Amino acid sequence: IEKIVEIKDVIDAVEKAYLERAKQTAICPERLVIDIKKHKGSVLCMPAYLSKMDILATKIVTNYEENLSKYGLPTILGSIILNDSKTGSIISLMEGTYITALRTGATSGVAAKYLARKDSEVISVIGAGVQARTQVWALCQVLKNVNKVKAYDAVFERAEKFVKEISRMPLTIDAEIARSSRECVEDSDVVIIATTSRVPVLDGNWIKKGTHVTSIGYVGPDGRELDDATVKRSKIVVDTKSVLVESGDLIIPIRKGIITKDDVHAELAEIVSGEKLGRAEKDEITCFKSVGLAIGDAAVAGLVYKKAIKEKVGTEINL
Repeated sequence: IEKIVEIKDVIDAVEKAYLERAKQTAICPERLVIDIKKHKGSVLCMPAYLSKMDILATKIVTNYEENLSKYGLPTILGSIILNDSKTGSIISLMEGTYITALRTGATSGVAAKYLARKDSEVISVIGAGVQARTQVWALCQVLKNVNKVKAYDAVFERAEKFVKEISRMPLTIDAEIARSSRECVEDSDVVIIATTSRVPVLDGNWIKKGTHVTSIGYVGPDGRELDDATVKRSKIVVDTKSVLVESGDLIIPIRKGIITKDDVHAELAEIVSGEKLGRAEKDEITCFKSVGLAIGDAAVAGLVYKKAIKEKVGTEINL
């Protein structure tokens, strides 16, 4: 998958998926979630059908907090089943962890296209795991003036590894390690937060005017990585209004009276379709909160399948 798919094609596919959502040609039921509290994990089943692109797929993804520390595995693991929409037969089973990272990065890229300042130069990343790499990759595709990325992680070695990997990617940007989340965020034009933290990892007062913030990390009603100040200062855009029942990043400040549900400006689909305006002013702070939508996974899975057939990669099996 890494060899055959380019991020620009992924961003294009994901944007088309959100346009389908806006035009109501996408079917995307609420995800089914099973909490495995004994092992601090959860299992999510995420089906979607994109009728214009004619893609039918289901992702089964797991999120286990202790995977990295206990087993040396990524926090998020997943597989995607692609069906022939005409017959319902399974035509592909593909690794979903990397596709999840791709679609999440691409979704943030689509959001940044409409919400970040076009002259943005400095990206900061809090949480230097798998997701962080595709975030930067996608942002550099849509924001052509980016020349530096700063990374902070509670585990220094992860930030160190991230910087080395970014330096090896075909990107013309400098990468450096920040010694604190404040050092990371200050003077940044785009802030990416991709952590498993259940408590805020930044102070919104550190964010300068005109900054775009993206939060893709911990999902759950009982915790958050964004603080009250960030949410209060921002124009808020979400990938789905399900955020209001799934993510403590908005649930908690709403409960505290810091913001209301009406302070959510739009869903990303409404921005992509032009129904609502993205960035309106140079100095406004924008915040994109994403919990993930299956339409993105389906769009990327369809792209991967077409590329795999064309490039003759993968293994044929008889089920």
